[in-house]
Amino acid sequence: MIHGFARLVPVFAALLACTAPVKAAPVADAAMLAAVKACAPARPCAAKLPVRVVVVTMFEIGADSGDKPGEFQLWKERRHLTETIPFPQGWHNLAYDPETGVLAIVTGMGSIKSATATLALGLDERLDLSKAYWLVAGIAGIDPEDASVGSAAWAHYLIDGDMAHEIDAREIPAGWSSGFFALHGKGPEDKTPLDPTNGEMFELNPALQDWAFALTKDITLPDDALIAAERAKFAGYPNAQKPPFVLKGDNLAAMTFWHGAKLTQWANAWTKFWTRGKGEFVTSAMEETGTFQSIEYLTKVGRADRDRVMVLRAASNFTMPPKGADPAGYLLRENQGYAGMTAALESLYSVGGKVVDEIVTHWDRYEKSPPK
Repeated sequence: MIHGFARLVPVFAALLACTAPVKAAPVADAAMLAAVKACAPARPCAAKLPVRVVVVTMFEIGADSGDKPGEFQLWKERRHLTETIPFPQGWHNLAYDPETGVLAIVTGMGSIKSATATLALGLDERLDLSKAYWLVAGIAGIDPEDASVGSAAWAHYLIDGDMAHEIDAREIPAGWSSGFFALHGKGPEDKTPLDPTNGEMFELNPALQDWAFALTKDITLPDDALIAAERAKFAGYPNAQKPPFVLKGDNLAAMTFWHGAKLTQWANAWTKFWTRGKGEFVTSAMEETGTFQSIEYLTKVGRADRDRVMVLRAASNFTMPPKGADPAGYLLRENQGYAGMTAALESLYSVGGKVVDEIVTHWDRYEKSPPK
């Protein structure tokens, strides 16, 4: 009996070998990496690194690893983005994982830096981004009407908060609700629908947003005593008092870091105006419209695909203070260190990482066309 079993051991071993998972081949091998690194930035390059996902971050704090993290650090450390690609034509060097084809960029803060860095990335001859998915993953302010600090929102609409007319608040004409109104508009009370021809609004692929949300909506996000204490102050805002969660919600990008109940009211109205009532302001940031404008241009020359762009923002702070609090004082205190910074960064990585894993693990499913 023992002898018979011994004869079967090689058979069992062979069967196990057939059913064991096979490690996928690297997206880029050593020879390809060496050839790309031999090319000078912003110069012709015959070799190209294949990129499956671009993770777009906007800032880092201090070093790229080993200290207090910004938006980039968790991706670099936990995703093993071990290959540094010099990127002097942008804000920060690139980081790449040859095993998965994930590339991360730090654009710098603000729409000017995000637009120029994204365009420079797309025109870089060392990279093949033609089929890449883009995941913008950054912190944001969040409207307490919609969610709590630490929550993560997938955007459908990107609204620009800079392209406009403005009159100083001390000189607003009688009867005007604000001094801020659309280009080609006749004042803030003019609700005539306008086409966003100057980049005032962009619409992302709604099927991709739905897919990303469905994939991640049940993820339990990190919570802690600090953000629990902060959300408890928002009496009368039931969504603000919930533990962090994943939701859908649109993003307004403006170079000015604004804050307060009045400006949150403006952000909601501005979003409704440009989306013709279809959008819902949830997160405030600075970069999205610049980033996406460049991707629109790159799409026209086959260097990117606008239908493969996802925007995920996680809340590090509220866009307004709790009732009774002084907006200026609240903003200045938050600027000393956002209550939800740590939770937001972890939420971005947890939620965004789920999507990145799905794409790179099942590239055969998503290479030819985005999920629907």
